[in-house]
Amino acid sequence: MEIGLESAMRTYSGGLGILAGDTVRAAADLCLPMVAVTLLHRKGYFRQVLDSDGVQSELPDEWLIEDYLAEMPQRVSVLIEGRTVWLRAWRYQVPGDNGHYVSVYFLDSDLEENSSWDRTLTHFLYGGDTRYRLCQEVILGIGGLRMLRALGFDNVERFHMNEGHSSLLTVELLEERVALSGREDISATDIEAVRTRCVFTTHTPVAAGHDRFPPDLVRNVLGGSRLFQIQDLALLDDMINLTYLALNLSRYVNGVARKHGEVSRLMFEEDRIDSITNGIHLATWTSKPMQALFDRHIPGWREDSASLRYVSSIEGEEIWEAHCAAKRRLIERVNQNQKPPFDLRAFTIGFARRATAYKRADLIFRSIERLEKMADRFGPIQLVYAGKAHPRDDPGKQLIQHIFQIRKNLGKNVRVAYLENYDIELGGLMTAGADLWLNTPQPPLEASGTSGMKAALNGVPSLSVLDGWWVEGHIEGITGWAIGRDHGPAPEGGDGQEDAEALYQKLEEVILPLFYENQKEYVAVMSHAIALNAPFFNTRRMIGEYVRKAYGGRHMDRRGT
Repeated sequence: MEIGLESAMRTYSGGLGILAGDTVRAAADLCLPMVAVTLLHRKGYFRQVLDSDGVQSELPDEWLIEDYLAEMPQRVSVLIEGRTVWLRAWRYQVPGDNGHYVSVYFLDSDLEENSSWDRTLTHFLYGGDTRYRLCQEVILGIGGLRMLRALGFDNVERFHMNEGHSSLLTVELLEERVALSGREDISATDIEAVRTRCVFTTHTPVAAGHDRFPPDLVRNVLGGSRLFQIQDLALLDDMINLTYLALNLSRYVNGVARKHGEVSRLMFEEDRIDSITNGIHLATWTSKPMQALFDRHIPGWREDSASLRYVSSIEGEEIWEAHCAAKRRLIERVNQNQKPPFDLRAFTIGFARRATAYKRADLIFRSIERLEKMADRFGPIQLVYAGKAHPRDDPGKQLIQHIFQIRKNLGKNVRVAYLENYDIELGGLMTAGADLWLNTPQPPLEASGTSGMKAALNGVPSLSVLDGWWVEGHIEGITGWAIGRDHGPAPEGGDGQEDAEALYQKLEEVILPLFYENQKEYVAVMSHAIALNAPFFNTRRMIGEYVRKAYGGRHMDRRGT
């Protein structure tokens, strides 16, 4: 549904889109025969504007399509609510480091042939109501396959669906088979043939996050779709569940971290769900100062991610200098609107992700008095926040306002900045320029998380709840620090006080003394964060796993065979 390729191309909202962009970049680097399909989102997700009280306003975030994409001549149509909706595609070519390109096609319904409402269906990412979302998913899944055929992609071996948004693709594949056979009904052989060609990745660790639609709405939008011939493969709790459809019609299914795989298997007990831990595209997310450092000491690191383990042999002073150069860029950005200004020498914590209640962005403020005492004892503490709340997420919006309210009441040694309109460019500044990356979700609601991977690549250690990728990347005191313990496979009750206490304890007893009183040892942790995490948590390794497990011939499918 989304993909992040360039900061100014507003076709992404957050981690899912950024991961999609990094995946395609790695495929281009590895010269894989891949093509990607998404929606155009002319007006983006939204442009976030925050007033002095932290009240969020949303504005359209339009971008100049012709500056980035080439219009293709092909036209296809889909049937939505009985109307013919015409689609075109725009192409963006992602270059690899060996001259290979992977094409990304953006579907666009804004054509004169369509009604005024139908023209808006590819305008907004995650906009509108349930009906709007389902219509978008018809365009993505059904229209996407038809566009691939029109573009000449007739021999696709594997279809990889990222989240359930695109799972109507499976219905269109069944439609193709039935049309070719001249039959009217779908057979078990048809279902198995489609299943062998499909791969599905789920990114959501909670049932409420999966796309579910009332059957009456689906019937109204899709009409006499063949989906209703196989509705037992999509019907879950009396709703058409598109994740369930993708699970049932895919040869290989995976979560995006080991722990997320466990959580997903508990959610869908009848399915054998594997895991492939996410990664990041190293060349994209390494800051310019760190790139220069790696180029001097580890030539070829872009092509050989494993070679980054040799960072451990680089002198700490050089790592610190590169980090300070990246930190200076972040502080300059913060100080464009910050009063009093941030100090380059002060301990700076970064927190950037979607503003929603379970992310618990305000956990560190559970005891303001204790936080201020730490700052008075060891040295100033600076916190840089960024993140958008979904327009319909009122608790998320209130969370931003709460942080703004807290900021007004803090002492001089604790400073808070909230940077608006979080995007790719700002994400790069923050993950490279912070001294510590903070992550405090309610476990096990973090499927993977990739911002901490980007921070680690740039020598920024994490202080994080043991959830998502951090269960695998964490070595206490070596690559960073854990908040509390591994909470197990199910969410725990309580008010988060236990995690807040663990957070304060790590800051007070370990991290702040290390940063302000033993910089050499703090830099050693920075070095280990790069050397131990970057060689594994990258998209070259991740794509390699997809090739072996999902795209290749031999595999363990969802039934364990």
